[in-house]
Amino acid sequence: MKRIDAKRLAAETKQQVATEVAQLRNKGIIPKLTVFLVGEDPASMVYVGGKAKDCAQCGIASEVVPLPDTTTEEELLAMIRRCNDDPSVSGILVQLPLPAQIREQAVLETIAPEKDVDGFSPINIGRMMVGEDCFLPCTPAGCIELLKATGQPISGKHAVIVGRSNIVGKPMALLLLRENATITICHTKTEDLAAKCKDAEILVAAIGQDRFFTKEMVRPGAVVIDVGINRGEDGKLHGDVDEASLEELEGYISPVPGGVGLMTRAMLMVNTLRAAKLQNGLPHHM
Repeated sequence: MKRIDAKRLAAETKQQVATEVAQLRNKGIIPKLTVFLVGEDPASMVYVGGKAKDCAQCGIASEVVPLPDTTTEEELLAMIRRCNDDPSVSGILVQLPLPAQIREQAVLETIAPEKDVDGFSPINIGRMMVGEDCFLPCTPAGCIELLKATGQPISGKHAVIVGRSNIVGKPMALLLLRENATITICHTKTEDLAAKCKDAEILVAAIGQDRFFTKEMVRPGAVVIDVGINRGEDGKLHGDVDEASLEELEGYISPVPGGVGLMTRAMLMVNTLRAAKLQNGLPHHM
């Protein structure tokens, strides 16, 4: 299997964003991303650090608001509302997961749709469902870019998505439908999963199980997008797909690490740039 060069694609995407951000700055518009980090979850702290680094590379101003894990829902919602009303803030992101006392849904419903750069607000999800202009969730949008980078057609292909989360599985299905693929969604209750995966010309693995998908489950010539990131017993990071077992097969695979994660971060920069354009009445092709 050929590895999809996500590193190059993410770098090119961010370079394009940086060029457009520089043009906006010349007009006196400074795109800005505000990130709320509640508590000290180590993985979340790493992700937020990565987002700040990406912003710096793209010329986007970034602000991280660290909050104690005792923060109440009302306190967080009040801060989000202040950012909704602050014209200097282009995009708002609340790093998930949140402590138990804060309802994720309440947070997502409070972020203004035009600043919802994660693409998780019910309004953006609804707009995506009916094919209207909206912010796309970063991971599925990044997966589509990785598929396109292979040069293989998506239209008319049979795409199998394993996993039905609101963050990846469901929106991935909508975006692939938009590209005219034929979709099958599989999950924990799916019968004969291996046979359904083997039928896929495009396979999206998003279940969070270390190297679950083996050679027997993958069709020769398929394009495999591995969304999983798991720490194996060897202490190393692995995907949901056992990439080593697919070496002999024809086709393409996104590597882990250095695959979908990089594109997720790049798409957040794309969304933040779009948000700044949208709020300033500029064309913002979505």
